[in-house]
Amino acid sequence: MTMKQLSTAAEQVNSERLLDLFLELAKLNAPSTKEQPVAEYLKKALPELGFTIEFDQAHKHFNGEVGNLIAWHEGTDPSIPPLFFSTHMDTVLPTGDLKPVIKDGVIYSDGTTILGADDRAALAAYLEAIRALIESGVPHGPIEFILTVNEQPGLVGARYMDYSKAKSKIGYIFDSSGDVGQIILKGPYSSRIWMEVQGNAAHIALNAEEGNSAFLIAAKGLSNMKLGTIDEETLANIGTIKGGELTSIIPGNVTVAGEVRSFSKEKLDQQLKHMQEVMEQAAVESNGSVKVTVEKKYSGFDIPEDHVLTKTVQAAAENINVKPYLTETLGGADTNVLNENGLTCLTLGLGFQNIHSFRECISIENLVNTGRLTAALIEEWYEKHKK
Repeated sequence: MTMKQLSTAAEQVNSERLLDLFLELAKLNAPSTKEQPVAEYLKKALPELGFTIEFDQAHKHFNGEVGNLIAWHEGTDPSIPPLFFSTHMDTVLPTGDLKPVIKDGVIYSDGTTILGADDRAALAAYLEAIRALIESGVPHGPIEFILTVNEQPGLVGARYMDYSKAKSKIGYIFDSSGDVGQIILKGPYSSRIWMEVQGNAAHIALNAEEGNSAFLIAAKGLSNMKLGTIDEETLANIGTIKGGELTSIIPGNVTVAGEVRSFSKEKLDQQLKHMQEVMEQAAVESNGSVKVTVEKKYSGFDIPEDHVLTKTVQAAAENINVKPYLTETLGGADTNVLNENGLTCLTLGLGFQNIHSFRECISIENLVNTGRLTAALIEEWYEKHKK
């Protein structure tokens, strides 16, 4: 790859300042539905960077502390179409008493908490990119931050967002484990399925002849169910099995729950139908019954390779001497929900690893490159749209 001069804004990104900011944000203890500490920090920090801020009321749908935050910066040239950057304010587990450890250029926790790089690294990078942009003095269009709550349990905050508050229609979300340069153009459809299997409860010593084990009915259904990798586009999983009362009671009911993901809506529906029919057949053959409930989690997205979002991030990555590469994922992100609600976006890698565990980490290089790429994206977007 031919080395190029960093874009003016990207070269102003201060790696030490960004590292300090990330560690400060990571220590804010704000797991899902408890994001008030991050919101309070941003209520002060964003206006200092020239943003106006507004919160929606999404949290009232799930008893959270605070809603999604939408922040707007006018930029220097209002003729440029606005560009948004999104991430989430929550972490999957608490980060209270976080003790960061830096070893060989990689940031870890001390092993007693998660690190919170998912996705405080993106938030820190966005803030540093704006500071660098301001310090560089380069012209730029309007910028919007769409910062969600309660993302980790299943993109819940984005699902209940008041989309009328968003002024922009196109943007990026840094929220993937790939190194900076990863560009995810395609994400899956996903639905949950619950199968409530009904047999007949009875005591093993007093009236066992009246019993009909729901566990055995469910086991029969599961033994005939296609799970795991269905094909190159589709995954299916059974994640929870709940039921039973006492070891002396033949269980009368059990709930089996799972999830299906696929790049194809048709294949998603086919797999869900298969799971339902197999369990229903097992119930009929065993004189039981089953009630099936399907809940949509989110829709898929598919951004073309020649889309302006794709071309812009490819050029911006090259401008900071990072090699861009296109891919797809069966993982879910707010990207799925935002696209479904008319905000066209794709997911970008920022290099966090082992997320949702005490082994979570991120390299300083990826952290800094996230800040640089954010700044370069804003500058490249301006260059593509200036008159």
